[in-house]
Amino acid sequence: MSEQSRRRPPKPYRRPKKDPVRILAFEALRAVDERDAYANLVLPPLLKKAREKEGFDGRDAALATELVYGTLRRQGTYDAVIAACIDRPLREVDPPVLDVLALGAHQLLGTRIPTHAAVSASVELARVVLGDGRAKFVNAVLRKIAQQDLDAWLEQVAPPYDEDAEDHLAVVHSHPRWVVSALWDALGGGRAGIEDLLEADNERPEVTLVARPGRSTPDELLDLLGEEAGLPGRWSPYAVRLAEGGEPGAIGPVRDGRAGVQDEGSQLVAIALANAPVDGPDARWLDGCAGPGGKAALLGALAAERGAALLASEKQPHRARLVDRALSGNPGPYTVIAADGTRPPWRPGSFDRVLVDVPCSGLGALRRRPEARWRRRPEDLEGFGPLQRGLLTEALRAVRVGGVVGYATCSPHLAETRVVVDDVLKRHGGAELIDARPLMPGVPALGDGPDVQLWPHLHGTDAMYLALLRRTA
Repeated sequence: MSEQSRRRPPKPYRRPKKDPVRILAFEALRAVDERDAYANLVLPPLLKKAREKEGFDGRDAALATELVYGTLRRQGTYDAVIAACIDRPLREVDPPVLDVLALGAHQLLGTRIPTHAAVSASVELARVVLGDGRAKFVNAVLRKIAQQDLDAWLEQVAPPYDEDAEDHLAVVHSHPRWVVSALWDALGGGRAGIEDLLEADNERPEVTLVARPGRSTPDELLDLLGEEAGLPGRWSPYAVRLAEGGEPGAIGPVRDGRAGVQDEGSQLVAIALANAPVDGPDARWLDGCAGPGGKAALLGALAAERGAALLASEKQPHRARLVDRALSGNPGPYTVIAADGTRPPWRPGSFDRVLVDVPCSGLGALRRRPEARWRRRPEDLEGFGPLQRGLLTEALRAVRVGGVVGYATCSPHLAETRVVVDDVLKRHGGAELIDARPLMPGVPALGDGPDVQLWPHLHGTDAMYLALLRRTA
């Protein structure tokens, strides 16, 4: 050691800089991991608290939101990159450390944040939430990641497409392999279609509003929003698309329940059921899986225009309360009950129209709930299958002869869509499929029918599925 080195005084300890935006993003990721929470439920209260206590502005909230959702969407890709930069299995790294590393990887590989800023901000976050010792590990890993851009990393960590197409797509587009396989089976076709779908799953979805008939109109919403903040819907006559960064809760008709937030695919399902031809009277409608109430509110408004009454049934009492709130102020008669649709309290043949939007894997809404792709397992479908068949069977019993049932899922997985419908039709008898495509006028690429599968990359909607069945005996 030189004389000069011996004389140099040690560097004084420097407190880590607290970055409220990145701390909030870290807290949200920990809640998703530790409590199986959903980011879309965790983030709003965290942002509200930050506005009140930290003085968050719109840019702070936008950055925090991008860090959380971007990290969750690309988690599979970032895990592969991080694994290539450490000398131990990924499972041996503490989850909080992985969250900081993933946040840093997203800033380096998925945003325009300058490299030095992304590394230094992530290391400071690590010092605050992990301590100085583990911050050194974070620093070393992120400096390795920073040596290449995303394309170069994908060349290194993803297997070639020609050797293992599904695994290649899983790493490049950050989906579990089994989800890639299931989506590809449902979509059919070659490489281009599945890549477009997986890319769409990783894009930030638009916020879409629904103007509930008889209570609001799209023109009212567009006038309130102005040309820069609102656009007409693509397919639904009741839809308005909100510009990026818009806050739906600040819009008067949304606050008072005359309008709501609802994906356009969900609107199309309710509208198609409402417009399907029925033989005979059309006075009694049922939403048999009504929670949290978006479709029920639209169905209730459409029913009111026909002079029909809606019964909205939801098994979970707390979700039934949400349905009641969504329907509050509906211009026509409605009733909300907490009941199990597989053991219903109503008599067979009581309704003219029935909708069952059944519980499912949610693989059609991965844009909105990106963590669901990592949380779901193939065996989950085994649990949903009997419930889905039971709900559709009881829905067919609930509708009268000549009436119509709509079977809907927010999943394109064949085991939750056509397989369920085909099984119930074989066992039940006395029902036939109706071509649902004419009931979505103007919507392209609806396939061969008679059922309909919507897609994020083709329609800009969640991947909603709808089969319409008429009871014949």
